[in-house]
Amino acid sequence: MIGFLQSLLAFILALGILITFHEFGHFCVARICDVKILRFAIGFGRPLFRRYFGPDNTEFLIGALPLGGYVKMLDEREGMVATEEAPRAFNNKPLGQRFAIVVAGPLFNFLFAVAAYWLMFIIGVNGIKPIIGAINPDSLAERAGFQAGDEILAIDERDTPTWSSVIDLFVARVIEQEEVRFQIRDRDGWEETRTLNLSGITVDDMASGSLLATVGMQPQRLSMPAVLGRILSGGAAEAAGMQSGDRILTVDGEPVADWLEWVDLVRDNPGKVLKLRIQRNDQDLSIAIIPSTVTEDGRSFGRIGAMVDESFRNDPVLAAVERYTVLEALPRALVRTWEMSVMTLRILGKMIIGEASVKNLSGPISIAQYAGYSAGLGLAVFLGFLAIVSVSLGVLNLLPVPLLDGGHLLYFLVEWIKGSPVPESVQAAGQQVGLAVLLGLMGLAFYNDILRLVG
Repeated sequence: MIGFLQSLLAFILALGILITFHEFGHFCVARICDVKILRFAIGFGRPLFRRYFGPDNTEFLIGALPLGGYVKMLDEREGMVATEEAPRAFNNKPLGQRFAIVVAGPLFNFLFAVAAYWLMFIIGVNGIKPIIGAINPDSLAERAGFQAGDEILAIDERDTPTWSSVIDLFVARVIEQEEVRFQIRDRDGWEETRTLNLSGITVDDMASGSLLATVGMQPQRLSMPAVLGRILSGGAAEAAGMQSGDRILTVDGEPVADWLEWVDLVRDNPGKVLKLRIQRNDQDLSIAIIPSTVTEDGRSFGRIGAMVDESFRNDPVLAAVERYTVLEALPRALVRTWEMSVMTLRILGKMIIGEASVKNLSGPISIAQYAGYSAGLGLAVFLGFLAIVSVSLGVLNLLPVPLLDGGHLLYFLVEWIKGSPVPESVQAAGQQVGLAVLLGLMGLAFYNDILRLVG
């Protein structure tokens, strides 16, 4: 229940921030262009909050359904406009101003992503040093000469202080189907360059979360004792009477080496009785526990509702932090935002031509799960999540689909070429097509979310 509430609150917070920032872009540029703003709305449906402000008595509204927003401007196409206010109507503004007002929303999404990545890099992202623990036989990595103990120092001359930074660069190269140059340090301390051809790896391999396994690399595991930290309310661990500080010694008579082995045992045994021997305050106790069954992305696994003991979380040998100064973080934030924008466009393109499955589309349920998960990992990770979603919103809104900002920009481009606005009848027909496309995409995203939940 706590996990559900955390996901829900993080989802509402994330969408609230991103939608507000997007609409604030439209609002700011419209004010600069002296367009009268009638309403600034966050969310749809039944109003939860309504206030009026400013010399134009602009209505500020928060709706019950936090899945979008809009800025309503004075416009002669939508109703009668007083003669003295006609110069402030959106439709009467020069084409350049109308273009700037519309493009400002997506632009603010990209600016927000830059700011979020910038703060994330300043705060620092905790991670694990990219040291290879094992290489799968006859894999891409083995054929490229990688060995257990190699530390990945850089990819294509970009520093990789953590496994997270390695995967970020991997993902971009998979989509581009490129060869990748790795700078590594072997277990003897020698540095050398190795090349890996990623042309045989698909977007679906990447999206399934098995990218490293497909390449044939296994990260070196953190050495953390199997000691429980916080016990979550309503979980299997609480029901079995387990307590914070309990150390798992054996499962069904077999010794447990560390925390990750314990996690693997729990995940691999949903709904099954596990007989444990634990150590609690210098006493050995026997406990039986039945991991709850959780289904995500069509796969079922076990969960007990217990966190690792935080005092054992950081291994001084493998722990790493990706952190930069205020000045160093800005160009990295700009590059990351650009790369994420290009990657999003390329993935959409591959979906359209059939090179990537539409199962990769995620809807509000998946976004809520990711929001809750990232919020639980700290501010830096949550900022990274916000940046990714903000980039996605910016890119999607620029697509030339009627009802989206990109559709309006397409009409403005046609108007600039032909010298007169697109006929209202054509725009109306386009809105119907755009609505059908958006409803279809939303339905598909919801369908994917439900499949991930029920398997």
